[in-house]
Amino acid sequence: MPQGDANKRQVKKVVLAYSGGLDTSIILKWLQTTYGCEVVTFTADLGQGEEIKPAREKALLLGIKPQNIFIEDLREEFVRDYVFPMFRANALYEGAYLLGTSIARPLIAKRQIEIAEKVGAEAVAHGATGKGNDQVRFELSYYALKPDVTVIAPWREWKLRSREALIAFAEQHQIPIAKDKRGEAPFSVDANLLHASSEGKVLEDPSQEVPDYARSIRRQHPTRPPMSRSSSSAATPSRSTPSGLRRRTSSLRSTRSGARTPSVGSISSRTASSA
Repeated sequence: MPQGDANKRQVKKVVLAYSGGLDTSIILKWLQTTYGCEVVTFTADLGQGEEIKPAREKALLLGIKPQNIFIEDLREEFVRDYVFPMFRANALYEGAYLLGTSIARPLIAKRQIEIAEKVGAEAVAHGATGKGNDQVRFELSYYALKPDVTVIAPWREWKLRSREALIAFAEQHQIPIAKDKRGEAPFSVDANLLHASSEGKVLEDPSQEVPDYARSIRRQHPTRPPMSRSSSSAATPSRSTPSGLRRRTSSLRSTRSGARTPSVGSISSRTASSA
């Protein structure tokens, strides 16, 4: 929830979920100027690619102490503890939408809280807007792990209501701005090891075909893609073999009636047939 002036003075140190991009760089400087607090940056490597590389340099440029910059490789934990369990559960948003962005948010929030406790920070901050689901994913995770934490959500607090206002703030505080960031972005992209999703103005009209430049991942597939088969056991691939896909098999638990727990595929099939 938005914080009052009294609470702003009480925050001495905050851990910011920092991507290194323009928006979170603006948030970083806004936290420093508005709350007058020490900022610790946390950048999670979830396999999103090159965008994490400049995060350290930008944080240093904005006055963050080297010991307050955390960039951590969470790819294995992300896949092992979040992606594969999600696949086994056949988890879909509203029964149709594959989870890509949302499945990573609890992991980022978890590590933020761990860092906050490590460095003695009273608060955490994120860059999710005040109109979407991401703010809920971050904040419910924060409060579940540390109920007394102070959450700062700049998009719900500040008066920077337009792209022009953000750019003006960045210029005032000498935050580097890439040429392609000065105009209104036609769409935004969120990427990790699992997926890349795009959203924005050019994608909101279902009667119009998605432009090629909005497709951030394009691969050429053979005419007949190779087929892979897997058993119905709740197994998680392991990277310890040369192929990186050795399965750690485990038998399914029996229900109290003695029947075996149905596989994800059989559940889906029965659900579809009864619909």
